Amino acid sequence: MTTVEATPSHAAAREPIPPHIITELPGPRAREIIARDQAVASPSLTRAYPLVAESGSGMVVTDVDGNRFLDFAAGIAVCSTGHSHPKVVAAIREQAERLIHIAATDFYEPRYLELMERLAGIAPFAEKARVFLTNSGTEAVEGAIKLARYHTHRPGIIAFEGGFHGRTMGALSLTNSKVKQRAGFGPLIPMVHHAPFPRIRAWREDSGGDGSAELAHLRNTIFGRQISPADVAAIVIEPIQGEGGYFPAPVTFIQGLRELCDEHGILLVADEIQSGLGRTGSWWAIESMGVEPDIITTAKGIASGMPIGAFIARDSVWTWPPGAHGSTFAGNPVCAAAALATLDLIEADGIANATVMGTRLRSGLERAAADVAAVRDIRGVGLMLGVEFDSHEAAEAVQEAVFRRGLLTLECGESSLRFSPPLIVDEASVDTAVRIFGEAVTASASPRRGPAEVGG
Repeated sequence: MTTVEATPSHAAAREPIPPHIITELPGPRAREIIARDQAVASPSLTRAYPLVAESGSGMVVTDVDGNRFLDFAAGIAVCSTGHSHPKVVAAIREQAERLIHIAATDFYEPRYLELMERLAGIAPFAEKARVFLTNSGTEAVEGAIKLARYHTHRPGIIAFEGGFHGRTMGALSLTNSKVKQRAGFGPLIPMVHHAPFPRIRAWREDSGGDGSAELAHLRNTIFGRQISPADVAAIVIEPIQGEGGYFPAPVTFIQGLRELCDEHGILLVADEIQSGLGRTGSWWAIESMGVEPDIITTAKGIASGMPIGAFIARDSVWTWPPGAHGSTFAGNPVCAAAALATLDLIEADGIANATVMGTRLRSGLERAAADVAAVRDIRGVGLMLGVEFDSHEAAEAVQEAVFRRGLLTLECGESSLRFSPPLIVDEASVDTAVRIFGEAVTASASPRRGPAEVGG
């Protein structure tokens, strides 16, 4: 049983301070629900650990047996304002009482418009922006692919090894994170080529590299042997790879891609479904790289858990005619209202907090892992941080150990844990998470580094 000093945001004052584990995990009610779930759910679903959530408030998730967890996964970087933020809940309730659905493909609706205006206003383009709202991140990528192909009249797409862009057929064709995500679904869409992504590790030892070798491979091998750049509609990249391991792309690499796109009339698409909307300490991760994309995709953290996304592009890219693309549910008024409330909260506090708390979290993780040999790297930006281990087994063991202590995290890449808490996270929650991680990594990821090895 674990009780830890930490204060959740907008949590009930009389509740035990999280984490607070009062049963074995999973508890009796959780075991019953898991058994029922396994009888009817698709076997494709992978559950990180046996958590059965009942409620959430701020930084805290409470399971069906009354165990309270500190959430540093945020529903895969989705709950940007924490769980059930009062202002988001109020926006959802108010809109649901007024209008739930109208189909914005065929009619006009104020919340749909307001959200498009808001996203156009924060788009990382000097040029005017236009917006298409979607139901999810994978739909945003599908739309970006369609728009790029239509605008350029070219079929080819360049994506990157380790990238994740979604699971529907077009987005899946770009995804290159794990073979099990693609196996058995072919043929995927044609003329998609995957280039190496520069995976820079610089915490223990600087692995070197600035992306120049990968740019040379793209220019000389991909464009020299596999596909003519004249046939390429878009280069699609995550400025920080998410599912692939939380690897930030080197600034010079992103800048080199922009130059390559300009040279050949190719559109640069930034997939910021996980990295965007304040998580890295700015609206968009690519902003800090000094590069303007032509299209940007967003979803996950946009509406605090409600299903909505968007692809946003420079005005001159929108050359398709009425009827070329649409969606029945996309931009649903209730989801749009939640998104508007979420963006207000991110703008007021979330962006600045991501920078400050991200620095605190990273420093704490580095201290906790300093003499643990199994920790290979700590990297990321803002509140998008990854801890890489020397094996998948070590990462899995630490994830299980922190869960047993009441901390929620998720794996990414081959052997990393991701820390992507809500943007409302406070100092007490960060310090608690660091302490739990330190206990878990010491117990689960031995051997420790000797005095002569530390810092090497």
